[in-house]
Amino acid sequence: MHTRQQGPDTMHTSIISTLTHLRIIAICILVISTAACASAAITVTDDTGATVTIESPPQRIVSLSPSNTEVLYALGLGDRVVGVTEYCNYPPEAVEKQKIGGYSTVSIEKVIALKPDLIVASYGNGDEVLSNLRSFGFPVVTLHPGTLAGVLADIRLVGRATGVEEDANRLAGDLERRISNVEARVGTAGDRPAVAHVIWNDPIYVSGNATFQDELIMRAGGVNAFSHLDGWKNIGIEDFIQADPDVLIVNAGSGMGGGEDSVAEFFMNEPRFSRVTAIRENHVYIVDSDMVDRAGPRIVDALELFAEDIHPGDRGTPAPTDIPGTKGNRMPGSGTLAATGALSAAAFLALRRFG
Repeated sequence: MHTRQQGPDTMHTSIISTLTHLRIIAICILVISTAACASAAITVTDDTGATVTIESPPQRIVSLSPSNTEVLYALGLGDRVVGVTEYCNYPPEAVEKQKIGGYSTVSIEKVIALKPDLIVASYGNGDEVLSNLRSFGFPVVTLHPGTLAGVLADIRLVGRATGVEEDANRLAGDLERRISNVEARVGTAGDRPAVAHVIWNDPIYVSGNATFQDELIMRAGGVNAFSHLDGWKNIGIEDFIQADPDVLIVNAGSGMGGGEDSVAEFFMNEPRFSRVTAIRENHVYIVDSDMVDRAGPRIVDALELFAEDIHPGDRGTPAPTDIPGTKGNRMPGSGTLAATGALSAAAFLALRRFG
């Protein structure tokens, strides 16, 4: 038997063939790897209309407003949050996070030092701050909801941007069901009481139309006594008396430097208000300012409380309160800006609108 021996040319051809196959395999691996990386990238359109691409599910997130922080935690992303504003006080764990400045006084240097792979901003942070952050290459998703539907849409938006879309859809769906349940309950009520929502008393600031509180009143089966005003407006004592609301819902007072009950105390103790229907009939309620003013998941908690206050028939005995003549004192004991002391009305209202 004779064995054919491979010559040098044959061996060279075999080696080249093998190397070619290895090169093809390497290219295929590279293509697959690149495709996998590309598929991990997330692209969303935020509330300003900007298209934002996040290269992979973010692990280091900075929040630039209290409402954004509440959304992130509600989605189970608290462990990925590395920086928050000085006003982010809910949930309590958020207080321990690194602070990056105030709501409208964000420190660009502190944000950069945290090396975020996603910044969840708010329209109220200001164009200059957001432009500066984008110039450093950070993906910035800006939220600006104006309605309850907008809040739910932004929960889903944050879910997509962070890779937890299923959790976001579940949370938003649950909130939608709760809103529907409230509307179904109050829809059978025979009346729609006039309701005033008061933010502060010195001067008196009320919620007019195109505010979250106006929508809460409407969905909870009431009519806003100040729906003829645009946004949050300062009114006089005579204006309040003339409006004569059937129900008065006031914010916890510490957000402007007073005590928790200071706003309610003012209305209950002011002799000129004694004939106002809400005060005369003991329909005065206190609500946590953070809950009712922030564009986060707890806005639905506020809706449920508004419905209980406006149509109390199904809710049983009101919660006890330290203020004679008031009902439904439901604050956890911390106003939005308690840690900062009194603010100007303009600064306070800016945070109410966007925070």
